[in-house]
Amino acid sequence: MKSTKQTSISSVFKPYLRPKTEYKGGKNAPAHIEEVVKLSSNENPLGASPKAVEAYQKAATGVQVYPDQTAVRLQEALEQAYKNELPQNQFLCGNSGSELIDLILRGFVREGDEVIFSNPCFLPYAVFSRWYGAKLIDVPLKDPDYSLDVENILSAVGPKTRIVFLTSPNNPTGTYIPKAQIDYLLEELPGDVLVVFDEVYWHFADAEDYTTALPYVEQGYPVISINSFSKTFGLAGLRLGYAYTTDEIAAYLRQICKPFLVPGPSIAAGIAALEDEEFIAKTVRTVLEGRQQLELAFVELGIRFWPSQGNFFLIDPPLGEQELTDYLLEKGIMVRPVSAFGAPGKVRISVGTEAQNTRLIAALQEIIVG
Repeated sequence: MKSTKQTSISSVFKPYLRPKTEYKGGKNAPAHIEEVVKLSSNENPLGASPKAVEAYQKAATGVQVYPDQTAVRLQEALEQAYKNELPQNQFLCGNSGSELIDLILRGFVREGDEVIFSNPCFLPYAVFSRWYGAKLIDVPLKDPDYSLDVENILSAVGPKTRIVFLTSPNNPTGTYIPKAQIDYLLEELPGDVLVVFDEVYWHFADAEDYTTALPYVEQGYPVISINSFSKTFGLAGLRLGYAYTTDEIAAYLRQICKPFLVPGPSIAAGIAALEDEEFIAKTVRTVLEGRQQLELAFVELGIRFWPSQGNFFLIDPPLGEQELTDYLLEKGIMVRPVSAFGAPGKVRISVGTEAQNTRLIAALQEIIVG
């Protein structure tokens, strides 16, 4: 017999946390494929910085000891990496950029507050906001170029607006926000609206009018930048991220940071990764050359794509999105359908090494040319 206590507990569930159907992850590559090319998660095609791996392994011998209570050593390394343009106390560190998004929402959003984002975009903006009872305001990117709709964002802002999410370069579209648009948006937004600027792909952006959040933080705007060690630094498995913002906002959010949050080996790896400038440069060079290789192939094959400032492309697939994904999976190549990101029918493909890109191109040629 079911307990009446079990039955009644659902009456106090938060109404905005409705149980969902069971999560279904992506498919694994077939067992008969010996070498899988993973172009589905925007990971570093070169792996991780060898110096970071060495530092992690060395630090792992001391895992019986609690890590630093705060990640101040990593904050100091970030200060150095940013050429002392920001002091260490303006950096926040956490277990992934996603966790920092959650931290920001915990600090700024109450039930009934409004959060603005622009689909297609990174899923956690909406998913995490829903956890805190926020009202979700989607101001879609403009069709067909996926540019930011600044005027409609400003029109959507009201007295309950707490956060506007911006992403540049944007996942999954690869598009970016020109500096002039950000200048205008920040000038027009009310001073009590926080702008969360997700720039985890900034190393790969080479457009002349691209900008990070740094100049706006330095000018004192209510802006917080989200960054990750998962992409350029190749440390996706460590779930390490950081943010930077004004001194006032950083001090406020630090009050709700958990102690001993970032593991010691992750701190050590992050510091070493920041110092490995040779690996960073090699990664960026590989991605930029790979972008050019894939662009030329997409043009030759007649595949519609969106020019990218990230380490991935959004394409209109020559087959249905799931059909193409399944076909490539049988060839040992993993890509990502992105209907869930707000881009129905599209597929996101990460930039790989030259050899990985060549294998992808050959598989696409088989579909189109036969």
